[in-house]
Amino acid sequence: APSPALPTHDSSGAAMAASTSPWHSYLGVIVSRERQRLEHFQQAENILLTLLEVVHAREPRFLVDYARNLEAFEFALCASEDAVTVEVPLRIDGDALRVLACQPGDTSVGHLPGPGTYYLQVSPSRTDLEDWTSAMGVMEHGGGAGCLVPGKVLQHLKELLVSAIVHCQRCFLLQPGDLSAEHLQEDAMELSLLIRSSWKTIRFDIIPVVRRQQEPLQLEGRQSDRGFPEGSLRKATEEAHFIPASPHCWRSSTHIPILKLLQAVDMLKGPRLDSLRLLNQLHSQDWGEEGGKGGLTFNHLKMVLLWSTEFFPSPEDWQDLEGSVYRLLVILLRCLATRHLPHFLHPEENLFQGEALDFASIYCKVDSFAREPQRFLRFHFGLPERTVSWQADPSTQALLQLPTENRSYWDTAYFDILLSQHTVHIATGRVAAHEADSQDLGGEGRMSPCSTHLCGHAPVLFPCGPAAKHRLPHEAGGHVRNSHASSPA
Repeated sequence: APSPALPTHDSSGAAMAASTSPWHSYLGVIVSRERQRLEHFQQAENILLTLLEVVHAREPRFLVDYARNLEAFEFALCASEDAVTVEVPLRIDGDALRVLACQPGDTSVGHLPGPGTYYLQVSPSRTDLEDWTSAMGVMEHGGGAGCLVPGKVLQHLKELLVSAIVHCQRCFLLQPGDLSAEHLQEDAMELSLLIRSSWKTIRFDIIPVVRRQQEPLQLEGRQSDRGFPEGSLRKATEEAHFIPASPHCWRSSTHIPILKLLQAVDMLKGPRLDSLRLLNQLHSQDWGEEGGKGGLTFNHLKMVLLWSTEFFPSPEDWQDLEGSVYRLLVILLRCLATRHLPHFLHPEENLFQGEALDFASIYCKVDSFAREPQRFLRFHFGLPERTVSWQADPSTQALLQLPTENRSYWDTAYFDILLSQHTVHIATGRVAAHEADSQDLGGEGRMSPCSTHLCGHAPVLFPCGPAAKHRLPHEAGGHVRNSHASSPA
């Protein structure tokens, strides 16, 4: 497979000039690790592709997709040890399938379909799929040809993977310890393999997928491609990916479309992906789960970046690393406070729903970083940085707890106000750094507070003198952009 390119890193003149700041020093270490992570991925991927080639040779209906650039792109970005999702396409004309929505009453074989699940009815002329189909689903929809059964497809793929592992071991294509299949479970909707790459072990979740062309997604009440390169949404959503949801039903996966949008963000100027890198490292290092409860995932942070790209579409919003990070932070804090993170492509879906998250604990950690970032911008081993004597800011809490009905307060104007509450931390951080420099400059470049107020909230500090050139777009005049500048999402 061709070597995938690394995600880009903002190395503009402004970033280089600020490379001595704690923000850029922290980011520099993160970026320096990505090439090695990519090399580990490619080594493990070669083993996986060898297995899938053996599977394809024995069952041509399972195809080998060598285009793994999106998976490599995500793996290089992600500091945590999340599993890598690998789709195995089926040699089926997805456009010839009939998609039938599963109904709550479809319980003829004892299963209860979940929301957003489907039966995939095959053409009567496809006699080569009889061992993967059943009458389940078609009886509830008036009969007809059989439906593709994900449970049967998964079982067949699992048997072939086990057979391929044995074959590769006998042919000395695998070294002892290269691979572990201990996580292959009977009832899982993915087939998990642990593959060793040098000293690192990577988990691959293998999922059969049916691909089908569809009309590009229309974002109701939102401006298409706002903040993204033109045509990004169309390209990302023009193909549906159906993966197993249960032994009997399929669901449409947004994993690849979201990665395509993330890659589109990588084409834009500014430290957008650098902001994601930094927050993901903090999440991995200091915001982990406690007491057996789950923590934030890289998928949650990806959604936050996509929303921030839409809500802050101007290039001026992404001129420096600190300001870019805070644009993600205000959205993340709002989601944690309301326990509601809308899916970027399907806002009616709450990604926190059903997650065993300790929202209070995670909010405390994220807010502590937003208030005092310098304390967390360092690498350490062992226990995460503690957030002792934390108290919520009443004015910020009041803003964050505004109601979420009908996606109220989910627009650019609202997050502009939230951002103004937090830019004081950026400014005061620059105050400390600039005052340290001023000692060598005879007191030149003093910082003074300005009594600029937003909606009656606390004043924000702005730099005066030489440091003024570092102002954020919203700091420059202490204004909030008009609400009509953005359609509510």
